[in-house]
Amino acid sequence: MIKIRVVNEGHQPLPAYATEQSAGMDLRANLDASVTLRPLERRLIPTGLRIELPVGFEAQIRPRSGLALKHGVTVLNTPGTIDSDYRGELKVLLVNFSNEDFVVNDGERIAQMIIARHETAELEPATLLGATGRGEGGYGHTGVE
Repeated sequence: MIKIRVVNEGHQPLPAYATEQSAGMDLRANLDASVTLRPLERRLIPTGLRIELPVGFEAQIRPRSGLALKHGVTVLNTPGTIDSDYRGELKVLLVNFSNEDFVVNDGERIAQMIIARHETAELEPATLLGATGRGEGGYGHTGVE
């Protein structure tokens, strides 16, 4: 387990895991007034949180499946990436893909945050890549079945 420093400038509790084996912590809206998302509208929703991630880690901001299924509301740039050198407020870019308005209320769980390790890569210019069985097979190359 890693420790992450967090500054809570809002009035919501700190994110927490819902169960012992949950991968993500729920992020809550930190609002002075409710926000209405009209169909196809997108808005940045503040959380009031700032974090200090260790080098080599990122925070991934992902949708909550219940909001997506029940209301058509999701995180637009999913997964959103919070880099270890970012110190600003965490905000969630929500979009309403439904045909009806959706109201985001203060304290509502709007997304989940996953903490993940990552590697830094050094790109090495080449003129030829190693052969594989797949080769250049891309979108749909394995068929529908």
